Amino acid sequence: MAKRKPLKLGFSPCPNDTFIFGALALKLIPLHHSYSLFIEDVETLNQRAFKKELDVTKLSFATFAMQTDTYQLLPVGAALGFGCGPLLVARKRELDLSLARIGIPGMMTTAAFLFRIFFPEAQNLICKRYDEIIPALKEGKIEAGLLIHEGRFVYKQEGLICLADLGRLWEKTYGLPIPLGGIFIKRTLPSPLKESVCSDIKESLYFAKNNSEKISDFIRSYAQELDQEVISCHLRTFVNEYTYHLGAKGREAVDLFLELAVKKGLIKVFQKDYFWEACP
Repeated sequence: MAKRKPLKLGFSPCPNDTFIFGALALKLIPLHHSYSLFIEDVETLNQRAFKKELDVTKLSFATFAMQTDTYQLLPVGAALGFGCGPLLVARKRELDLSLARIGIPGMMTTAAFLFRIFFPEAQNLICKRYDEIIPALKEGKIEAGLLIHEGRFVYKQEGLICLADLGRLWEKTYGLPIPLGGIFIKRTLPSPLKESVCSDIKESLYFAKNNSEKISDFIRSYAQELDQEVISCHLRTFVNEYTYHLGAKGREAVDLFLELAVKKGLIKVFQKDYFWEACP
């Protein structure tokens, strides 16, 4: 039997993703497959999805909404929750969003989609890598910025103020956890392979839960902010019950997000069987 090529696996360098995939990347657990790793910011992974380059990948739910014919959502590894949404920050509180230059972490990110839902008057959106937004604000290249990942936890010490918490707006409006990103697998892969990949990710996640000290250096090596408290806060916020299993409430939130994507004109339709349920 011919040896299967390594599966192309993409995830971001953010602590919640390196927490999930650390044991897999370091081969600290038995694996069903070999993997070629692509550790890149989520907007780069989003763009790769449109080219169908990766077999398994982290994606923003906004990008997934446009790729349900190519990828399916796995029940483990997702970033959903309460109190974890993107933050709109600026150097001053009085700001006309219809005129301001606003930095966003990629047009295809969930953060950008949420921002367009809640602030449709803002038109001057400037795409920047997520870790370039705070420096651009401090240098006056933009007047406001949308923060995700570690930036959410350090903006105050950079002299910035929060104008809006998009997660709280979502929660107040819909009463559901906010779906930010998830782990997705190509539809065309055989079902047994999907199950075993899901099992590898699940084992990696639970290894991290029970042996965090064994992957801490791996997490720190990719983290944008090296302060341990910032990393710990990031993990407490983004690794939660929905990460270990999406569950009924998580599914409801994703359903709503995809329906909103249709309603707001992001997509015309999405595949109803977007969720891969058969995970061991």
